[in-house]
Parts: sequence; C-alpha cells; structure tokens
Amino acid sequence: MYLHDLGMVCALGDSKADILAAWLARSAVQPVPPAWLDSTIPAFGVLTELPAIPAKLKQYDCRNNRLLLSALCQIESAISTAIARYGAGRVGIVVGTSTSGIAEGESAVQVLRASGSMPNNYHYKQQELGGAAEFLAAYLEVRGPAFTVSTTCSSSANALASARRLLRLGICDAVVVGGADSLCRTTLEGFFALGALSKTTCNPFSKNRDGTTIGEGAALFLMTREPSEIGLLGVGTSADAYHISAPRPDGSCALLAMQAALDDAQLKPKQIDYINLHGTATWQNDAMENRAVAQLFGSDTACSSSKPSTGHCLGAAGALEAGLCWLLLSDLHQERRLPVHLWDGEPDPDMTRLNLVGLENQQPKPLQYCLSNSFSFGGNNVSLLIGHP
Repeated sequence: MYLHDLGMVCALGDSKADILAAWLARSAVQPVPPAWLDSTIPAFGVLTELPAIPAKLKQYDCRNNRLLLSALCQIESAISTAIARYGAGRVGIVVGTSTSGIAEGESAVQVLRASGSMPNNYHYKQQELGGAAEFLAAYLEVRGPAFTVSTTCSSSANALASARRLLRLGICDAVVVGGADSLCRTTLEGFFALGALSKTTCNPFSKNRDGTTIGEGAALFLMTREPSEIGLLGVGTSADAYHISAPRPDGSCALLAMQAALDDAQLKPKQIDYINLHGTATWQNDAMENRAVAQLFGSDTACSSSKPSTGHCLGAAGALEAGLCWLLLSDLHQERRLPVHLWDGEPDPDMTRLNLVGLENQQPKPLQYCLSNSFSFGGNNVSLLIGHP
C-alpha cells in the first residue's frame, strides 16, 4: 500500500521540513518537558503551539487530540481530495495511542480531590482510548471504520498494519493512519518507578546506557491503494510470550518480525539501506535488539536510533519513526545523508558491533528501502518496511 502524505509533530518541530533538518543536524537535543507538566523528570515535550479543538468537538479536547490535529492539518488537503474521490463512507481512521488524554484525567482527579466534584470541562472521551479515532472521524466527517489500537510502544506500528489490512480487504479505499501520545505524570512516574528512565538523555547501545527518555508527538499518513512514490512494502509481527515487560533476551522473536517484514516485501537483508532501531537505551531491550539485528543483518547495514532526538514517544513511536523513514525517502531529503546515531560512542563490550551511523559513514547515497522497528511491553514486535516500490 502507498503512503501519499505525512503530517508530523514532535520535539524536533511541527513540519516535515523542520523535523528532517533538525534530525539530520547531527547534534544532541536536550529533553525539555512542557511547563504545564510541572515535572523534573527529563522528557522531550512538544513546545510549539498546538491548534485548538473545534467547539463542537469539545468533549474530545485533550492534548493528545491536539497533537493529532496538528499532524492532520498538514495533510488535510490531501485527505479532503481522497474524501471527495472515494466518498466519506470509504475513508477509514486507524490510530495508535497508549496515553490518550490521561493528562486531562489527572488534572480532573486533582480538582475532584480538592473540591469533591469533577470539573465542568471534563469529559471521559478526553481520555478514552477510542476517543482518538472517534475525534478524527468526527472532525473529518468520514464514516468508514474508525478504531484505536493500543499495544503500548508498538501501537501505531500496528495501526499501520491494520490500515493496510482494511485496504487489502476492500473495506476502505483510503485510510488516515498513525498515532499520538502525550506526556503525562502516569507514564513518566510509572517508567521512573520501573527504573527505566535515563537521568539525562537516552544513550542507546552504549555501555553507559541508563534508561530511556519519554517524548510526545503525533504522525499521520494518508494510505491508499493508488500508486505513489513511497509505500508500506512489508509488515512483520511477532509475540514473545515471555514476560509482561522484559523482552525475550535472545532476540529471536524480534528477529522473526524483521524477517517477516523482509519476506512480505520479497527483499533480502542486504537490500535494506537503513534501519531505524527501536533503540530505547534500556539495558535489556538494546541487548535483545542488538542480537537480533546482528544475526539477521550482520555489521554492514546502516542503522541508528532516533530516540535521543525525539524521545521514546510510546504509542506514537511506530508511526513517528516510520514517518522519519518516509522523510529520508522523500524529495525533501535532497542531501541523502543518513541520520547520525547520537550517543557517547562507548560500545557495550557484550554486544556485537552494528553499523551505527556516524560522521565517518554518512556518505550521501540514494535510499531505496528502510526498516523501522517497534518492540513493546509484552513482547509485541512490529517491523515496518518502507520504500520506493
């Protein structure tokens, strides 16, 4: 299936050109949480102004949906064209998220504790997981299938797989697909309690890695069967069935997901130009992914983690990182440079050396195929292969 257009917002910016330029700038980005969060835990917040939710949809008004609306506005013209062509009943919505509007729920509970009643401007649809897709469907006035996928860190990668399925089955002619997650105290303090957060900025694949850094953002694609320059060529999924949060240490199921994506696209490992690693900088996840990538791709395929630039955007990570791959393949990327892996340069001696992109191996080259990994709690693994058909 074909990915016709992309809207994105994250800590790197709120337009495709700005995000691509900032990501390729080869310099570390400092995590800055938004002031409203009132937290000292490092986090990559979206600091640009977000659009307002229309008054008629105020029951959906939350930061998560404002992030979605920011991404949507960037591709609204293309979506309107698709609606006019196919009809509102043939356009679907699939969104991945893990937080939805939990931040608004947290604020409402604080008011409840202080006053004994919930605030008048609170509505449960602000934080209901299904509210993300409902909001987009109501905003666009489309009547195709609209649903939200929530599989923690692989949510929006699974959303892309689900959207492709709707198109293949002939249920839809176009799907608005992607994901969003917003910062809130529940996720920050939850990951902090797990001991999974970095004290500064995440440091993937380093011997000094001390955890991930949470971020927020949104990415939305317009996906159809009509040919375009960039497509979702392969999807691979697997399930560890190993532990509620820790990955299977040998990386065997992550490898299965990557191999399935290659098989789906009818490609060989040596044909992949770049891998966007899941690269959370947590001790177990990096070790597992290293084993899987090294076994399947060896030490030649260029790869890097984008999380030191965007933070780990949880339910939005799959779509955001697929979006970063889309940008590398797009006409916006005239320099054809690969994104540098930002870390302290001190490899873990227990890991096989991967071809982590640095200044020395960042030679411009035409890019054809990119692989993006999303590995989540519970061992839900998704690999997406994006490229020029």
